[in-house]
Amino acid sequence: MTTWSAPRRPCRALGLLLLVVLGFLVLRRYLHLEPGSCGQEVAQRLHWPRLLSPWLRHRQSGLHTKGQNFMLEDSTFWIFGGSVHYFRVPRAYWRDRLLKMKACGLNTLTTYVPWNLHEPQRGTFDFSGNLDLEAFVRMAAEVGLWVILRPGPYICSEIDLGGLPSWLLRDSGMRLRTTYKGFTEAVDLYFDHLMSRVVPLQYKHGGPIIAVQVENEYGSYNKDPAYLPYIKKALEDRGIVELLLTSDNKDGLSNGVIDGVLATINLQSQHDLQLLTIFLLSVQGVQPKMVMEYWTGWFDSWGGPHNILDASEVLKTVSAIIDAGSSINLYMFHGGTNFGFINGAMHFHDYKSDVTSYGKYYDAVLTEAGDYTAKYVKLREFFGSISGSPLPPPPELLPKTAYESLRPALYLSLWDALQYMESPIISEKPVNMENLPVNNGNGQSFGYTLYETTIGSPGVLRGLVRDRGQVFVNTVFIGFLDYERKDIVIPLIQGYTVLRILVENCGRVNYGHNIDEQRKGLIGNIYLNNSPLKNFRIYSLDMKKSFFQRFSSSAWNLVPETPVFPAFFLGALPVALSPLDTFMKLEGWEKGVVFINGQNLGRYWNIGPQETLYLPGAWLDQGINQVIVFEERAAGPVIQFTETPHLGRNQYIH
Repeated sequence: MTTWSAPRRPCRALGLLLLVVLGFLVLRRYLHLEPGSCGQEVAQRLHWPRLLSPWLRHRQSGLHTKGQNFMLEDSTFWIFGGSVHYFRVPRAYWRDRLLKMKACGLNTLTTYVPWNLHEPQRGTFDFSGNLDLEAFVRMAAEVGLWVILRPGPYICSEIDLGGLPSWLLRDSGMRLRTTYKGFTEAVDLYFDHLMSRVVPLQYKHGGPIIAVQVENEYGSYNKDPAYLPYIKKALEDRGIVELLLTSDNKDGLSNGVIDGVLATINLQSQHDLQLLTIFLLSVQGVQPKMVMEYWTGWFDSWGGPHNILDASEVLKTVSAIIDAGSSINLYMFHGGTNFGFINGAMHFHDYKSDVTSYGKYYDAVLTEAGDYTAKYVKLREFFGSISGSPLPPPPELLPKTAYESLRPALYLSLWDALQYMESPIISEKPVNMENLPVNNGNGQSFGYTLYETTIGSPGVLRGLVRDRGQVFVNTVFIGFLDYERKDIVIPLIQGYTVLRILVENCGRVNYGHNIDEQRKGLIGNIYLNNSPLKNFRIYSLDMKKSFFQRFSSSAWNLVPETPVFPAFFLGALPVALSPLDTFMKLEGWEKGVVFINGQNLGRYWNIGPQETLYLPGAWLDQGINQVIVFEERAAGPVIQFTETPHLGRNQYIH
């Protein structure tokens, strides 16, 4: 007997101890007691090995709510998300950015879907190359990430017109983001196409999409109470069966809630955390809490500082959000770049267009080139401490280089280039960009528009120019017309001469109540001495890839000692070995756009804050690469390259 009784006593004691511990855990769960450490609680609820996208095979119930918790199948689930926009990152780098997200301890990718890029002309859709949404979502699943899709139709995202296509504005009565028939008919056709691609990627169909957002921050707009229910129904009617969410900041939360859709919130400061417990509870009762956008920085505008949010402050706020029992999405995890002319703008007191870099724009966790930051290091350590399992190692950084400075050899003034353009549009009155009879009747979305007419006297020229108009008499620059400068004196001239106004769309407003008023170019009549000018020749200078194909090799001339501006400058960048990422620095140049092998890298402007343009190595060829710079006012002697970005003067956000 003694030989059996001795070993049974510790077993009995151990069993009693386990019963006590189990009883405490059950009691704590029943009473909803707050854990002493959020890290231990979250680690118990993550269940990483069972809840990863590639390995969760037996699916019955997708992401849903149960009291204050998210549930995935029968397990409590925390959303640790990060935003990466496929359309702002070269496709060759998608996997690199997603692997870095996974290695940071996040489990969910969020991305917007830009309608204006996917349907550039009414009824013509583009989901190829860098716009291959389906490939991006599938890649997230391969990496082991879930996906929350934010398809709009309006997305804000600091993109031109909040992601709405500019051809909508051809309708003079258009009321965007309402149930106005002209808008809903366009949304219906777009959603018919988009959702046919999205539906098979949903969780219940074996894909990684666990939730879909209904519109974006509509509570701050709130012009039509029937609009959000219409969007919800439009999604459901086309086969969206996953959890639906809304997303609003503190100003719009109370107006952005609709029945059957979970409300989430956007914020930056710890001081706003009371929104989680007060506003969310008041508008929807006991539901899971979710910060859909925790802003890791803030946006930059041309002429302003580069906004910085300290890494320690970010860590403190992220920890506080999770301590409050909330899931979180980092906006942005990786910002990427506003390649081309896609940047948006803000216009409250003053019009301010957004810079080209979206990576530095939101002071993201990864830099514009995908490099690690102090935020990444701190957040990886934090999420690793609560993940419940070891995190994968962070991928190696992509190498950078500083190529030899490039001196453009050839030149073509804009005035000489006009002979290679398509025939100008002849119109008695000025026509705004969106209503030009180009692009198969869809108008002009991006770039510049040149207006020419003949005048025979000096005087005061005035008119509504959107956004920035350079005024020339023949080829002589006179001055600017824009939001602040609404008139300009035309000097004394002899005989009849050509008045030219080169107007740039610097970016349509992406947030606010005035998005219906975002037509660009000359808006209405332009007057000389209070008399409307007539008989215009209008050139659409959209600067797409096909635009430069019109310039034959014989069109270019050697760069003169004193170039006439605006002008195109052509150079060659030799790459001997495998192409690497780099940054272009245009010191001595004033304002313009850079094209590499036909790819539009975006705008530069010497007023800052951004001083360099990101050039992905993936867009370079081994051998000779074509570089074209469109410069408006003054060209430097060379184009420099550097391994590190120059971000301008920092301003810390408090």
